[in-house]
Amino acid sequence: MTWIFENWERFWEVTAVHLRLSVVPVLAGFALSIPLGWWASRSPKARLVLFPFANVLFTIPSIALIVITPVLIGTKILDEINVIVPLTVYTVALMIRSVADALSAVPGNVVAAANAMGFRPLRRFLTVDFPLALPVTIAGLRVATVSNISMVSVGALVGLGGYGQLFTEGYQTDNTDKVLAGLIGTVVLAVLADGLLLLIGRLLTPWARVGR
Repeated sequence: MTWIFENWERFWEVTAVHLRLSVVPVLAGFALSIPLGWWASRSPKARLVLFPFANVLFTIPSIALIVITPVLIGTKILDEINVIVPLTVYTVALMIRSVADALSAVPGNVVAAANAMGFRPLRRFLTVDFPLALPVTIAGLRVATVSNISMVSVGALVGLGGYGQLFTEGYQTDNTDKVLAGLIGTVVLAVLADGLLLLIGRLLTPWARVGR
């Protein structure tokens, strides 16, 4: 804790980097997982392809994916995109099943009622299906967000990674306080992000609280 107060500026600097490298992949992965999850919820064949593929992607070690990304997309080794792309892949791999299961769980009578009222597919998805799927979707998003916050630190092995830099620097200089600062920052950031998403979920789904 003492290192944080003595190096407040540096701590906020790595916090900003860690937050950026965590949030951008979550937002990108979430946006990509919605159409893929919708497709999987509508097509059994799509499920047979997407779910196993997502499982395989998630088994790839993060350090391996981060190291190979510059080779695959032609970026410089210290470009932040080399962490953002792999974490986006992991987010999509985690979220596809959550989105698909959430949309599949929308009651059939509600869907039938919306169709009977003349809702077109896009309008029904935006105003009926997706809102009702939000509780399960946000639960999956919370898992993906916390997972990303923890995995960002791996990027320190290639010169990136927010709090991961404190881990590597602390280990190299035998500075336990610096390692502890990175650990505390990671845990606090994960708890705050999870709490924020929980709050957003409750605000966006007031009917869920009434039902309970």
